[in-house]
Amino acid sequence: MPALPLDELQLTERDPKTGKLRTLPALHPEIKADRSFVLYKPPPAIRDPALVEEFLERAKFIADDLNWLLALPHDKFWCQVIFDETLQKCLDSYLRSAPRKFDVLWDCHPEVHELQKCLHRSVFLTFLRMSTHKESKDHFITPSVFGKIIYNNFLFDIPKILDLCVLFGKGNGLLLQKMIGNIFTQQPSYFSDLDETLPTVLQVFNNILHKCGLQCEGASAEPQKLEAKVSVTAGNMPLQELKDIVLYLCDTCTTLWAFLDVFPLACQTFQKHEFCYRLASFYELAIPELESAIKKRHYEDNSVFADLWRRISHSRKKMIEVFHILVNQVCLQPILESSCENIQPFIEEFLQIFTSVLQERRFLRDYDELFPVEDDVSLLQQASSALDETRTAYILQAVESAWEGVDRKKGQPVKDPAASNGASAIAEGTPEDREDLGAACALEDECAGAAAAPIACVSGVELDSLISQVKDLLPDLGEGFILACLEEYGYDTEQVINNILEEKLVPYLDKLDRRMQRQLKPDPTPLVSSRCNIFQNDEFDVFSRDAVDVSRIQKGKRPFTIPQVLRPKGQEEGQETEEEDEEEEEEAEKERTKDHFVQDPAVLRERAEARRQAFLARKGHKHDSSAVVGNAKGHGQNRETLQERRKKEANKSTRANHNRRAMADRKRSKGMIPS
Repeated sequence: MPALPLDELQLTERDPKTGKLRTLPALHPEIKADRSFVLYKPPPAIRDPALVEEFLERAKFIADDLNWLLALPHDKFWCQVIFDETLQKCLDSYLRSAPRKFDVLWDCHPEVHELQKCLHRSVFLTFLRMSTHKESKDHFITPSVFGKIIYNNFLFDIPKILDLCVLFGKGNGLLLQKMIGNIFTQQPSYFSDLDETLPTVLQVFNNILHKCGLQCEGASAEPQKLEAKVSVTAGNMPLQELKDIVLYLCDTCTTLWAFLDVFPLACQTFQKHEFCYRLASFYELAIPELESAIKKRHYEDNSVFADLWRRISHSRKKMIEVFHILVNQVCLQPILESSCENIQPFIEEFLQIFTSVLQERRFLRDYDELFPVEDDVSLLQQASSALDETRTAYILQAVESAWEGVDRKKGQPVKDPAASNGASAIAEGTPEDREDLGAACALEDECAGAAAAPIACVSGVELDSLISQVKDLLPDLGEGFILACLEEYGYDTEQVINNILEEKLVPYLDKLDRRMQRQLKPDPTPLVSSRCNIFQNDEFDVFSRDAVDVSRIQKGKRPFTIPQVLRPKGQEEGQETEEEDEEEEEEAEKERTKDHFVQDPAVLRERAEARRQAFLARKGHKHDSSAVVGNAKGHGQNRETLQERRKKEANKSTRANHNRRAMADRKRSKGMIPS
């Protein structure tokens, strides 16, 4: 009989009050265990012993409770999740307060860091199990009922989903994609919630513009009062307020990018609100203003300037990547997947999007730097022969005009703010348009969760293989430049290729010659120069001399030299020397023909066996040893094998000392051996 889903399952148990048997649904509040989950608080920013102890105690409670929850069987887990309000408050507090990857790294205690890591994993596993309606063939919930459970009990909502993506997206991409995809698939109402949430997201951009004293389209429905003059701008606002705005922007942009990267199906809902146009318009107004305010302000602590600049650069990059994801999912990907007859609406959407942002010159230039518009237009030209060449030419011309007055090549990266003194880090008169997106690299590594552990050095054949992998894709690069990039990025070829293609190398690599060849480092202790021999540093040392007098080398004893007076008449010294040389060559030939190595014992045994078999054959004795060996044990033996074994047993006394026992018994029976 097939197992019933959890929502249809009935349990029979005894009533604790009356003692009578009763039937309850498997999902019932009375089945919930009486357990109270505490709220999460982030790790302390300083190493205060009292704060550290408080965090450790609280985090240990939460970790133990979540591990207990994850160990529950299917029915009890869902009863606890649905009916325990303290559990939901605990999980919500973690999603709101847990440190993000792009937050400032605090000097935390090692025990705090380890416990935070374990707690992070337990929270993710809890949400992963909550998003799974079928754990096995015997433990599952009806999909439609599952969608109602998570939606009506607010187990998931759009803010929670956004926080899940930004907290757990790196390193858990595939699991998170299945998790979010299952939520939206089983409960399509979340698409409606997302549609209602996006105006709030767009209002975030309007609030930032308003705080900076900038005008924006649709920022406020009320007319501005005449006496209400805008006096606060990004350049003169208090430093703490500027920091809050930059942090707010960085958090918003990173969260949006993480969500669309994990769940690209949401792009259609985003574009319903003309998100591409609104994003480009905000970028054009806010980014130059905030960058200028950050650069011109005087800082007592250089680390503050460094942090603000990295965050604004990171925000720029994420906004451009969000725009690219939207264009790719709404226009380009459907063009590649659809037939030629159905691609015209997607081409029209692409042309409409870029036509709407052509006046945003700064945004258009920065987007073209990372994702060349010409490449996308080329894709459209290949996909459709009916492409409107006039509109595409107009778009490309607008992109070219956005670069007027600015070097098309990647500008010099911004100096390390930590090594500079506030605004003096930026050269006077440098156009803002020259600022590139390379400054986001450091923060990008933090968001990627890069390990801080040292990378083991790679050398030899393995290093050559890594260099070849990069050079196969980028053949114009020199091996020396590739080697420097591999050393910088921990010998991760994928990251090296990605950073080179996206032009986001660290500053010192960007200054290197990209055709630089590899300098082969000599081995500090090569075998030839470190070995010693009996001819060390003398005239016959071939390892330290290029030329050796071979005529002075003598192998073996010299032939006695006949005195001149005793030589036969007519024999000259040259003839004698020639005879001596011939004798030496004969001796050398004999030496060469000698075999100075010990022969293989196995070969000797084979030869001996061959001689023995030949001897037996000459005597007329025939013996099939294979018949004695027979089949493997347990598989039975044929009659021939049994006969050969009996013969061997009966006749073994005729060879060697196999009859010692019989002879000993005979001697003992005759009294020759004492018992």
